[in-house]
Amino acid sequence: MSEPVTNSQTHIEVTAADLPLHCPMPSMILWNAHPRVYLPIQKTGEVACPYCGTKYSLVGGPVAGGH
Repeated sequence: MSEPVTNSQTHIEVTAADLPLHCPMPSMILWNAHPRVYLPIQKTGEVACPYCGTKYSLVGGPVAGGH
């Protein structure tokens, strides 16, 4: 993501390079941001932020393996 993302955006695709996933992401506007929360996206490939409702999907789907 190269341009700022508003915190009200409803869906963001992320890649393995964005893991561990947290919201707000670095490219989001910070003046109205909520506290950083880490989101467990690896098992299902999708997750929603409990603070702002932004939905994230992992490009390529769930990550196999791991602990």
